[in-house]
Amino acid sequence: MFPSKAVARQHFLDARRLRSRAEGLLASAQQVLPDVHRIALYVSRGPEPQTGALIDWLLATDREVLLPILYADNDLGWGIAPGAADLVPGRLGLSEPPTDLGSDAIATADLVICPAVAVTHDGVRLGRGGGSYDRALARVRPDTPVWAAVYDTEIVDALPNDPHDQPVDAALTPNRLIPLRGSRDD
Repeated sequence: MFPSKAVARQHFLDARRLRSRAEGLLASAQQVLPDVHRIALYVSRGPEPQTGALIDWLLATDREVLLPILYADNDLGWGIAPGAADLVPGRLGLSEPPTDLGSDAIATADLVICPAVAVTHDGVRLGRGGGSYDRALARVRPDTPVWAAVYDTEIVDALPNDPHDQPVDAALTPNRLIPLRGSRDD
């Protein structure tokens, strides 16, 4: 077990930086995506599991994609993706949709695929440390599946966690979807 979230986060981020290339989520998502209309997703950066092709495919298959808008207080608003070319620059170098539907818009998603640095087999998610996604995931409807996007090597037995951390239902990797033992109803 890692002694702290900061140590765990640094370990996994260092390992990501050493990857020869960032892999995309499109192929695995195409195999397992349920028949849903609105998906909350994120715009990947750097060595994160890549979402660009997945966003394009979802839009091409007439699905709505909600993308986050980072607020000054690190909370997240959400907007409908108009297409990758139509995103606008946001805080901290993020690409965001031009129209903000508000922080509660995530509650309208039929599936949420969120970024993570690592997850455990029982659904504990480790993010980048700002608390943005923990706040956002607290607004997700209880019956909406939440998947964390990670690499296979980032699924571990234990991570430090806090009471405010929001669990996830599955890990989506570039290779597969892995159901996690924990659930948000436990």
